[in-house]
Amino acid sequence: VAPGTIVRDFETGEVLGDLLSDGDELTVANGGRGGRGNARFSSATNRTPRTAEEGVTGEKRELELELKLLADVGLVGLPNAGKSTLLARLSAARPKVADYPFTTLEPHLGVVQAPDDDFQTLVMADIPGLIEGAHQGAGLGVQFLRHIERCRALAHLVDLSSEESIADRVATIRSELAAYATPLDGRPWILVGTKIDAVGDRPSSEAELNRVAAEHGALTWTISAVTGEGVRRLLGLLFKLVSENQETT
Repeated sequence: VAPGTIVRDFETGEVLGDLLSDGDELTVANGGRGGRGNARFSSATNRTPRTAEEGVTGEKRELELELKLLADVGLVGLPNAGKSTLLARLSAARPKVADYPFTTLEPHLGVVQAPDDDFQTLVMADIPGLIEGAHQGAGLGVQFLRHIERCRALAHLVDLSSEESIADRVATIRSELAAYATPLDGRPWILVGTKIDAVGDRPSSEAELNRVAAEHGALTWTISAVTGEGVRRLLGLLFKLVSENQETT
């Protein structure tokens, strides 16, 4: 199975193991013991015995396998916030990118290289856009939220070209992360304003973004994944955030 797979007993729901790394092994059912054949009963006086022993039947068990992606940084936000565009710019991953909501229908992983170190990398996960009620399954939210449970840090992307309130949009995602079965709002995060190349009143938008970030006690930065503006600095911030939170799982 893929690293990051949780193994449960299907009937009881008991977690049997969590396979996190390549080479991890887990015994979920013991095999049977073979019986002794007639050759084991031969003797000097009985060269062709007709006696044998039946073996012991092995264990049977139905399993439920749940994959939770292993990534250093999870990209979260409302639909069409620019997550897939950023992942495509930073890595060799090629998620579908289009200018309409719910373009991404499944998580994508990309390996991202550090700006000044050819040997330092991190894994970034593009999570499909979340909507209000995601923690209850709206928009398949529960299926997507589980994939960021193991991220060391989150990058919360918000589209600055939208006329909707930044504070309201950030609050929607934060509340969904908090309401998930395994609360995710305590993860280290950075608030990223995207699409600054398409913003009409950029100073006003950036001022609102900074105000919202300050209210939540979060780092913040603005980028354009299309032109590349601010992306290198964002990468540096993300690598720093991940290195400072190596123990987060």
